[in-house]
Amino acid sequence: MSKTDLDVSRKKGLVPDYVFRDVLNITPDFLEKLGIKFLMMDLDNTIAAYDEHVLSSDIKEWLSNLKSSGIELFIISNSTREKRVTTLSDSVGIAFTMRAGKPSCTSLIKAMDSTNHKPYTSALVGDQIFTDGLAAKRAGITSIVIRPKRFTNPFLFIRYIIELPIRALCKNK
Repeated sequence: MSKTDLDVSRKKGLVPDYVFRDVLNITPDFLEKLGIKFLMMDLDNTIAAYDEHVLSSDIKEWLSNLKSSGIELFIISNSTREKRVTTLSDSVGIAFTMRAGKPSCTSLIKAMDSTNHKPYTSALVGDQIFTDGLAAKRAGITSIVIRPKRFTNPFLFIRYIIELPIRALCKNK
């Protein structure tokens, strides 16, 4: 199997390319080594908990460091809460798409097209394998999955437990 075949095959399936405990563990150096120039991010439970209406200072600093390193950022959210998504995105000057319909990859492809980025220089980070991770795989981009910021209801915890075996198969675990 050639390197190209391996690169294509890793983009299929449910196993994320990378798993981290928190977005704050994803460094500009790590993304640079992967050749990532465009980082799309889920909003809810990835960069802000569902009940947060202001981004934490740690997250703001992380986003600033990524921007300073030349990484373009974009929020891809399934949320329908327009005021919250707009307020959080505007507070850090990041473009966004809401009602993204993940695991469909349509919004990811539109975001790449609108910013002139290619799949091989793009990644999506999110907290859910069956929405964020699968959307990234379908778009042919690097998938990065983190542990959800907060388990606000039993359903989120159960979903996370179901995903644990898939997360464990990730190559950087």
